[in-house]
Amino acid sequence: MSEFFLGIDTSNYTSSCAIYNKDEDSFVSLKKLLPVNDGQLGLRQSDAVFHHTRNLPPLLYELVSNCDEISCVSASFAPCDREGSYMPCFSVGQGFGKVLSGAYKAKYYEFSHQAGHVAAAVHSSGHTELIDKEFLAFHVSGGTTELLYVKPDSVNPFEITQIASSLDLKAGQAVDRAGVMMGLKFPAGPELDKLAVLSNKHYKIKPFTKDGCCSFSGLENQCRKMLDNGDDKCDVAKYCIDYVCAAIRIMTQEALEKYGDLPVVYAGGVMSNSILRKVLSAEFGAYFAKPEFSSDNAAGTAYLSYIKEYCR
Repeated sequence: MSEFFLGIDTSNYTSSCAIYNKDEDSFVSLKKLLPVNDGQLGLRQSDAVFHHTRNLPPLLYELVSNCDEISCVSASFAPCDREGSYMPCFSVGQGFGKVLSGAYKAKYYEFSHQAGHVAAAVHSSGHTELIDKEFLAFHVSGGTTELLYVKPDSVNPFEITQIASSLDLKAGQAVDRAGVMMGLKFPAGPELDKLAVLSNKHYKIKPFTKDGCCSFSGLENQCRKMLDNGDDKCDVAKYCIDYVCAAIRIMTQEALEKYGDLPVVYAGGVMSNSILRKVLSAEFGAYFAKPEFSSDNAAGTAYLSYIKEYCR
């Protein structure tokens, strides 16, 4: 009989649940974006909680309807593992997770949203050997731009330490703001990617950095200036992506100089961008989550419970 591990993640913009099948080493994932009105740049936490409570029941019902038994249930409990990290939207997933663990008489675990991103990238990149190694990981999304030092932990799947971050805007925030300026729907990353590949421009950019950290506030201002000057939207999109790429390159280079020749893993919705993946893969031989596992998803949360059970 197959052994199933259920994961639930209720981030600020996506309701998601996933089952990891240990025997087949495969996932079944379901998710639904939270609705954001045109022209808006996000959701209030109270609205996110409301939409998660509506989205999760049909998603979970469809996902578990063919599972007679679940070994472990896990949920994301906070944005990251640092003390004081908290967002109300994760309480929805925690509540459903605890109820389902009781119903299935299954073990229940909680992991951070960030740890889930790292685990999803490790598995979907095909480099599960990293579970037992030290490596560098980027978590780059609408709410986070962080460079992490990751190592195995005797109790938890990973010990994650932030070693660098953005100084102001997050990369995903800058991408979304640039996209919304151009009339793209939030979150703007996928549409911005499609626009950027239409451009023939290549911008040489040197972003401001300090102590391994980067700044993105100048990116928003420059994109607005380019639009006001009548630049083609595809060129503005390309400038935006080239700027993010330059910042991530510098952060990666400085981290490798400091920590040595460690593997590098890129996770988070921003890192699903086709241009970023091409450039950074070629330069650093880095590992990326598959696009479907780059954006917020519960697959990594489900996989973490498997690591907890069988690898720690």
